[in-house]
Amino acid sequence: MRRLVNAIFATLLLVAFCQGCTTEPRYVTVEGLMLGTTFRVVAKGELQQADIYAEAMHIDSVAKSSMSIFNPSSLISRINNSTTDSLDVHLLRNIAVAAKMNALSGGLYDITVKPLTDAYGFAAKGKIEHPNVDSLLQFVGFDKFSVVGNRIIKSDSRLQLDLNSLAKGYTVDLLADRLEMLGCSDYIVEVGGEIRASGRNPRGVAWRVGVDTPFEGNQSPGQYQQTVVHIGDKALATSGNYRRYYTDSEGNKIVHTINPKSGRSVVTSLLSATVVTKRCVEADAMATMFMAIGAERAIALAQMLRAEGVEVYFILSEGDGYTIFSTLTNQE
Repeated sequence: MRRLVNAIFATLLLVAFCQGCTTEPRYVTVEGLMLGTTFRVVAKGELQQADIYAEAMHIDSVAKSSMSIFNPSSLISRINNSTTDSLDVHLLRNIAVAAKMNALSGGLYDITVKPLTDAYGFAAKGKIEHPNVDSLLQFVGFDKFSVVGNRIIKSDSRLQLDLNSLAKGYTVDLLADRLEMLGCSDYIVEVGGEIRASGRNPRGVAWRVGVDTPFEGNQSPGQYQQTVVHIGDKALATSGNYRRYYTDSEGNKIVHTINPKSGRSVVTSLLSATVVTKRCVEADAMATMFMAIGAERAIALAQMLRAEGVEVYFILSEGDGYTIFSTLTNQE
């Protein structure tokens, strides 16, 4: 009997010891390069840093082989060269989002502007000082292609797609979705400034994301911040014309947002558009869309989209300073 009691006591001690050794899931941070830019993940769970990094590299490879206009063997490059007309699931999803933004913007958000961005020097190619805009506009326009099943049908073989205005956001979603499948519910994923978060940060509160002050030449992300947004279980993306621009020989400011109808740079009082919504691909595309339609229309459309859960933070120029239009519900 005494031996039995001792055995039971020893078992209870072992159980108590094992329970005491159980550690809570911890936050890990993983950083590196994706899509030619930086990425950062902070996640709580059982995953190790090496596991998250491997997932990120796999998604990076998939995204580049599908959507990268800088990879000559990618699917989108082969579509642009008219050597294939087949679309994969990633291109189909992105085209569907782009079609929604094209409709919302009255045609001013358009993923067929690649010939124009190439000519102006915003696609890693030398710029043309005075591009022949009229000749390029012949094969720019969302109405110049259609999707039937998993095939793209072009009205002109020279038409080209450029998904850079939403590919980073889409890649953020791919990685965030994968983390959730692997059991992470508290995380933040950032690729080149586009972000999606879930749950709580290591301090136990909603994730906080800064919005940069859009003064010309601000090449230091995070150093000069206009506001801080608490995003909770949402995604955030910002677009602006204060980093990717140049001045031509005649003193004109040339920005990377191009009007697909006029073929000219879009320069308005809207300096920066930040969008908070559920999916990062939509936040990314929508931020570019707002920049393309200009301040007045952007404000009107943002007010309409509040009913769909879209929040915005616009920074507009006013004299020597800024004015703010915001529908955010949680910011500092």
